[in-house]
Amino acid sequence: MPILVAGFLGFLGGQVVATVLVSLAAWLNHYPGGLSQLSRATAPPWWSNALGLIGLWTGLAAAIYYAHSHGNLRSLPHQWRLRVGDVRYVALGVGCQLLIDLAYIPFHPHELNRPVHHLFGSAHGLTFALLVVMTLVVAPVMEEWFFRGVLFRALSEGGARANSRRAVVTGVVVSALLFALAHAERVQFAGLALLGVVLAVLVARTRRLVPAIVTHISFNGVAIVALIAQRAGH
Repeated sequence: MPILVAGFLGFLGGQVVATVLVSLAAWLNHYPGGLSQLSRATAPPWWSNALGLIGLWTGLAAAIYYAHSHGNLRSLPHQWRLRVGDVRYVALGVGCQLLIDLAYIPFHPHELNRPVHHLFGSAHGLTFALLVVMTLVVAPVMEEWFFRGVLFRALSEGGARANSRRAVVTGVVVSALLFALAHAERVQFAGLALLGVVLAVLVARTRRLVPAIVTHISFNGVAIVALIAQRAGH
């Protein structure tokens, strides 16, 4: 339970740090309307999105640190070990993205690509490349470490029924829902929750974070490649 509380506080604290950083940047850049106008922008400046991510990751990092230093959560023995066979998880991530996109087609969602356009809309050249690195590499590492490496394991290993089937199922479902909720995207919630289930199952079965990270990277990569192709077409 202390780890879960620390996770909640870390996420909340990350949001606060993000707000402070973005507010300060908006003031320094004399952004018209300040933070209130910035929060309503459909394509906010690249620095706003970059600082928002950095602030959030600061909170997640603090929660991860607490879990391992004070929460008695031990790292998985080989959680960062790369294996040649991990390349197959690239296909898994691509497949998850394509299957989720296909599942949404009957509902004709108009806002399915809104998060990508919101994040990259005003970025070009080096700023676009910076955001690509942040969302394609850093975000999957931080999110997998936090949601699967800490929250999922705290739920599945921390109770009296640690590592029982019921505890693992609870950890998979709850961590997946928290993962989807954290993105604050109503339309994408179901797809993100499904992805969260897949990622948690990977960690439960492999006892490593790398398979989930590779899957997450390739999942995000499909959306970024689609955006690049769309921009090239224009």
